[in-house]
Amino acid sequence: MAKASPGSGDNKELSEFLRSRRARVTPEQAGVTPGASRRVPGLRREEVALSAGLSADYYIRLERGRVANASEAVLEAVARALRLDDVERAHLFNLARPQSVARVSRPAVPRRVRPGAYALLEVLRDAPAMILDGRMDVLALNRMARAIFVDFEARPARERNLARFVFLDPAARELFIDWDMAARMIVTGLHLYAGRHPNDPQLAELIDQLSAVDEDFRRWWAAHDVEEFSHGTRHYRHPLLGEVTLNYETLIFPGDPDHWLFVSTAQPGSPSSEALRTLAGRIGDLDTSVHAGSASGSERLSDRQLQVHREKG
Repeated sequence: MAKASPGSGDNKELSEFLRSRRARVTPEQAGVTPGASRRVPGLRREEVALSAGLSADYYIRLERGRVANASEAVLEAVARALRLDDVERAHLFNLARPQSVARVSRPAVPRRVRPGAYALLEVLRDAPAMILDGRMDVLALNRMARAIFVDFEARPARERNLARFVFLDPAARELFIDWDMAARMIVTGLHLYAGRHPNDPQLAELIDQLSAVDEDFRRWWAAHDVEEFSHGTRHYRHPLLGEVTLNYETLIFPGDPDHWLFVSTAQPGSPSSEALRTLAGRIGDLDTSVHAGSASGSERLSDRQLQVHREKG
């Protein structure tokens, strides 16, 4: 994560976000006649200031992260000038008011799942479901999720994280046919969480680790894209089921916006639906503390086990 220089007071996250959004807006989109001598992609700072009704000096200081507690009217004007969507606008407000965010941010303490949420996972016994927090820590999951993804509960506590699985475990690149899309979704979600919790040391450790070892993560994190994925479709290549297409829904728990339920279902009557139904019927026979696609030999189902279960179908 970008940090301010000691004693500088600069808001690096805000600075990098504004620069990335400014580079994305073309002069034509902003109603500006582009000159022949333009050397920067997107808009110049002075053009953003003019479009937002601000002085050039003020916007330059804002983009450099040197304006504390910018007013709501100023941020609204900047959001319009940069053509931010609703998610980006909310992220801008969080980044521009770090002191306000810090006051409401919860301390980084172990997060407990309510008993009712565990019960909900058991009710969803025929659909892969897991409970995550904003850092992508996997707090709980049902047996179908263990069989489709990985048994996070069998891993060390630090490794029970969806981002670490997707970027650091080679099995994830085999499991997700659309790995790029799934991985970028995780990066944008982590950026949103960082805006709400700028001082979370566990998040900083996660970002530093992934940035150090994965070029894709490093590039996507530097892009500062933010997006909420409340629903969508993922494509998997599962070693037991073959290729399956699952629709996902993410549901935020009332009273705790940083806990959310991730549920996957298949289109009724589709081959993927039949595959899930078959897996659910055999789930008691499978060792669901083992993931068929894990990179670790101790966590892989044997080739013979896979062959036996395929032949049963």
